[in-house]
Amino acid sequence: MDTDLISKKELLDFAGISYGQLYRWKRKGLIPEEWFIRRSTYTGQETFFPREKILSRIEKIIDMKEDLSLDNLADVFSPETESIRLTGEEISSRGIAGNDVVNIYSDFKGNSEAYCFDDMVYILLIKRLFDTGGVGRDDVLTALNLAYNNLASFKSGFCELYAVRKLGVFSCFMVSFPCEIRFDDALKVIVTISIPSVKEELKLKLL
Repeated sequence: MDTDLISKKELLDFAGISYGQLYRWKRKGLIPEEWFIRRSTYTGQETFFPREKILSRIEKIIDMKEDLSLDNLADVFSPETESIRLTGEEISSRGIAGNDVVNIYSDFKGNSEAYCFDDMVYILLIKRLFDTGGVGRDDVLTALNLAYNNLASFKSGFCELYAVRKLGVFSCFMVSFPCEIRFDDALKVIVTISIPSVKEELKLKLL
């Protein structure tokens, strides 16, 4: 079995949650339908999940459910965008990204007095890329251009951006998940960024 997947039984045992909790969180939209993967096994049909994503999501749910209702958590984890608009100064004051990052996005898109939720997703994506320490401004602009022109084509919103380097040359690509990817030995993955996780982080900062 793919080591990047975890079975439902393993998940319940590892996370210490019940079957009822798991499916209640699913009904509330805290866990995406796409993460419930049906596979044939020697015992019949079983449900599996992308290991890292489901474990990270459940850890977040458990950490936050004491302070937020399930409905509020659903708003945080929902792939839907918000209508809120912030100025560059407000983005900085809320700890989303510094003025230098906002200015990069502003130069890319064109100056704006206020930024919508989708704009702030790209701004936070720029920050995450810089935070890796392995990319420069030109690399970030390459990744930003890719995301800006293609994110809307991922209808479910569940996708990841890979920043890679091969023989010193930077490149990047986006994939929907769950999926399996194999790289040749000469390619180095600088960072993998889950777009839903960027949106989740942003929504938490906007609460």
